[in-house]
Amino acid sequence: MTVHNLSDTHSVALSFLAELRDRDLQRDRARFRHNLERLGAIMAYEISRQLPYTQRTIETPLSAMAVTVMQHPPVLLTILRAGLPYFSGFQYFFDQSDCGFIGAYRKESDSQLAIEMEYAALPPLTGRTVLLIDPMLATGQSVVRVCNQLLQDERPQHLHLAALVAAPEGIRHIQENLSVPYDLWTFAIDERLNQQFYIVPGLGDAGDLSFGEKLGENA
Repeated sequence: MTVHNLSDTHSVALSFLAELRDRDLQRDRARFRHNLERLGAIMAYEISRQLPYTQRTIETPLSAMAVTVMQHPPVLLTILRAGLPYFSGFQYFFDQSDCGFIGAYRKESDSQLAIEMEYAALPPLTGRTVLLIDPMLATGQSVVRVCNQLLQDERPQHLHLAALVAAPEGIRHIQENLSVPYDLWTFAIDERLNQQFYIVPGLGDAGDLSFGEKLGENA
């Protein structure tokens, strides 16, 4: 696994991330979603630099010329519901991509955490580059649960895990439990998880901050 921590290089993305973390600015729900979308677009661009390209010939109004273009658009997958605004940012650049949506949520009891996966609407994945887009990489169990389920029947050529913020515990869990070739992308690796399995300092519940508080346990 290669970990790409985009905070290693200064860019405007760090300002957008700072706004997402700011408790006072989080009261503006539209601003929160917009920053998620902008960060999704920035990460899509960064990941695009690692994708395969090819040359083809086009006709301009004056002559033919050779151009470099993406060989194939990647498949975009996201986990409902927190991933939706972040996912929208990826669609700015990968606007011809096939997309898939996964319903998975965390279920807590007695300091234990289980991941329930109840829904998946997916395009074919075998032999393709796949981006799994989820803003918060906390324990890593959601990513492993989803990937293990997908890989029962499909075999992507390469997998890119696109997280907004990651915890060290989640990174370790993925390293120990995923066997397919993959890269992990994030804008920040934070300090730790708390007893409720939330990232510290983190930014809170991205789904609630984007869409409002939910009833029950489902994310």
